[in-house]
Amino acid sequence: MPCASVRAVNFSYFPRSILTLSHHLLLKIRYCIPPQRCKVSKCRDEDCDDFLPWLENKAGVRISSLLAIGNSDYGRSLFACKSIQAGDSLLKVPFVLQISPDNVLPDIKPFLTDSVGAVAKLALVILVEQKKGQKSEWAPYISRLPQHGELHSTIFWSENELKMIQQSSLYQETIDQKAQIKKEFLAIKPVFDRFPDIFEGVNFENFKHAYGLVASRAWESMKGQSLIPFADFLNHNGTSQSVLVSDEYRQLSEVIADRDYVPGEEVFIRYGRFPNSVLVLDFGFTVPNNMYDQVCIQVDIPYDDHLRAMKLDLLQKNCLPKLKDAYFSSSGGSFIMKEVRSARGKGKGIPQSLRAFARVLCSSSPQELNDLALEAVQQDGRLARRPLINRSLEIQAHEILLSQIDKLIANNNMSIEAVDAEFTNCRRFSIRRQMAQDLLTGEVRVLRSASAWLTNYCQLVRSNRKQL
Repeated sequence: MPCASVRAVNFSYFPRSILTLSHHLLLKIRYCIPPQRCKVSKCRDEDCDDFLPWLENKAGVRISSLLAIGNSDYGRSLFACKSIQAGDSLLKVPFVLQISPDNVLPDIKPFLTDSVGAVAKLALVILVEQKKGQKSEWAPYISRLPQHGELHSTIFWSENELKMIQQSSLYQETIDQKAQIKKEFLAIKPVFDRFPDIFEGVNFENFKHAYGLVASRAWESMKGQSLIPFADFLNHNGTSQSVLVSDEYRQLSEVIADRDYVPGEEVFIRYGRFPNSVLVLDFGFTVPNNMYDQVCIQVDIPYDDHLRAMKLDLLQKNCLPKLKDAYFSSSGGSFIMKEVRSARGKGKGIPQSLRAFARVLCSSSPQELNDLALEAVQQDGRLARRPLINRSLEIQAHEILLSQIDKLIANNNMSIEAVDAEFTNCRRFSIRRQMAQDLLTGEVRVLRSASAWLTNYCQLVRSNRKQL
């Protein structure tokens, strides 16, 4: 897990104090850094001893008296340097210290088209400040960002490394993301050509690295996406209840401790309830046994199905274009499946839209499809969300899903075995291999839970029980 990879949940709340503009200016004039600052000796990062004092001098206010920068297994991290109690304010970073797309040079802004997104604009800011070197006002921050080769998002994986996750939908998502980055680079390249004195020597690899830095660290804020120095040293823990809070009234971002910490203990925040497929693509790390893991399953209507056109028409007319857990295309649907906690429960985790799709898929006559359409009109408008009256078809529909899921389990297990067999002395490859293992094993866990539930459900239908 790289340090400072953060995507936060942001919201405003009522302020706890009011600071007038004149008082704020007075603070900036009189504020000074105490000579003794808290340190974390066991994991202290001596290269960063001057970072927080520099940042606080730049802001003119205290940012944190409870945290210090140290080194963990994940790189630079934030540790408690004093006892912390749940409810304590861990840090407060004023908006004036946050880097947003507004920081793009005024001379460059007119040449950026609408196709250039916020992440690409922030990447442009990073590139400009990198070229300035020590002359940059952000040099202490920019110089401490991960260097080339230190980011592990799948957009930086080699073709050989990507083959490890070829069974996962993340493989295609990575290819799509790389294509999007290339597209934004081509949209920005005329700016590089127009300002050669600023962007001399900048190529696609430089842009992709800057893009990856922003994508793995940017926080959603009132300005859109922003980089927040110091706060982005916080690492992720999926069980943490601490999130970044953006307070528009007080013009600052804050993190509140969700539990007690003792001095020397690493302090965590939750970036979001993300599965490993999101964590590895956006942030470049994985979490073993991630409780939020999920699988994207693709189910298509065969081209040789003589009712294919009628089924697709029925699905398109009765399904919303975009659902939380499903997306319908011209050939079928993609569905997001989460872990089913109990094989004898209600199947929470398996999308109802997926089960409905399977019921439509197994229909063998126009009359059966018409009956489904009529039932939807007479009930709540949703297509095939109730068990089929014909129990044989109901079993067949769920056995179709069971068969496909069992195949995915077998294929993923083969991929895991292949990944386990890989041996290398390269530390970077070892890190990415472990990430691939975490991703695939998490997906297998989700698939196995769905398989167990579907097996049990089919047995219930066969036994003619009413617990559907």
